[in-house]
Amino acid sequence: MTGGASVDSTERRRIDWDRIGSVSIGSALNVRRVGFGGAWLTGPGTYGPPPDLDAARSIVRRAVSSGIQLVDTADCYGPETSELLIAEALYPYPDDVVVSTKGGRIALGENRWRANGHPDHLIEACEGSLRRLRLDAIALYQLNAIDPDVPVEESLGALVELRDDGKIANIGLCNVSVAELTRCQAVTPIASVQDRYDILHRVNDDVLDVCSERGIAFLPWFPPANDLVADPGSALARVAAEHAVPPAQVALAWLLARSPATIPLPGATDPARYDEDLAALELELTQAQIDELASAT
Repeated sequence: MTGGASVDSTERRRIDWDRIGSVSIGSALNVRRVGFGGAWLTGPGTYGPPPDLDAARSIVRRAVSSGIQLVDTADCYGPETSELLIAEALYPYPDDVVVSTKGGRIALGENRWRANGHPDHLIEACEGSLRRLRLDAIALYQLNAIDPDVPVEESLGALVELRDDGKIANIGLCNVSVAELTRCQAVTPIASVQDRYDILHRVNDDVLDVCSERGIAFLPWFPPANDLVADPGSALARVAAEHAVPPAQVALAWLLARSPATIPLPGATDPARYDEDLAALELELTQAQIDELASAT
């Protein structure tokens, strides 16, 4: 990638990226350990355009201005809306910015989806993402869901073909179990796994642990949590009070502490909300607080 979209330097937060660190995603791809979640650059139910297109573009630029290097999206966000807005905001992309996207799900509205892992669909979906994102190759392309009607080996075969053709560089998965991840690894190297995961929703603890053991990046997505309410007396409420910050900031800081494989993906369409997310990156939890949060249910 060459060039770079102009960014207002006054929007840059002073984030200690050396403390937060970076993580490798597959081959020759290293990014800082917080990305931007493009799912929220859409209307209600992840469908249609956001209420303010200019604000959405501005938030993407703000993320990159603050040092975010990984911008994550999918063809089904909108559908197509998120990819188009990211390209409008950032193209030509700064040299250190990586855009990841996904294929294999059809948007039905109201946060409902239908899996489509047919190889022809995946190849067509990737070609569409390349056009919308104005890219020659996608650094990380993730299978958005395993289609129960298509053997995953066939779905991954299409992605391997795209990789062999130079259209994608690394292959990732979304919404998989440990058994499904292992099955997919028998077909091709897996660079990343993405799924919902946060301090209050830990059903995928085992998947994250396996990713950490196998050197696979784990990209937890979570709803914009600026209004996260911690139960009175809970570990989350106590730690938030100790730092005098909203519980949502503690929740995001905990994701970073949970495993060195995590790359949280905060995102929003409201600039004030996104600033709260960025402020969480300045929060340092003590080991005692991390242990207390980890043991809480």
